[in-house]
Amino acid sequence: MAIKKHAEEDSSKSKIVSSEHLASSGTWHMSEFEYGLITANNAFNRWITRCMAAAGYTDFSPLDVLVLHNVNHRNRPKRLVDICFVLHIEDQHTVNYSLKKLVKGDLVMREKRGKEIFYQTTDRGRAACEAYREVREKCLVSALGSLDREDSEVSESATLLRLMSGMFDQAARAASSL
Repeated sequence: MAIKKHAEEDSSKSKIVSSEHLASSGTWHMSEFEYGLITANNAFNRWITRCMAAAGYTDFSPLDVLVLHNVNHRNRPKRLVDICFVLHIEDQHTVNYSLKKLVKGDLVMREKRGKEIFYQTTDRGRAACEAYREVREKCLVSALGSLDREDSEVSESATLLRLMSGMFDQAARAASSL
């Protein structure tokens, strides 16, 4: 029994986690995944703001960039609630603030239809998305080819992230009821 515990302790030392005190026996893989999410989230946020700045649009938060790309998606007008739903954001006021900032920057326009407000990218907003795409192709997509990974591996990783996000959502609902 002591040998098994010692082996478990040794293997736990090689794990990369942000909060070792949260990992109980047999759950190190989840702590590793959570740490991977933390670092990936921070790197992704840094990337999208720097990519947007390289495209010529500074002073935008990661959320501003995500909202702009979502509004531009499929060139269809979108409501605040639709943007929040797709981006999986609970706090609508944060998205509303980003929309106001994008409208003020002439990247997005708003149109009232009855009681609803729809948002759509302006010509300047579409140009910003295109400039972002060009920087993305040059700096990110070209580097992806050097990883020597199959496209299916990246797709499988995306599927795993979506599945795990569902688990985190369910856990959040369960924690809210405690």
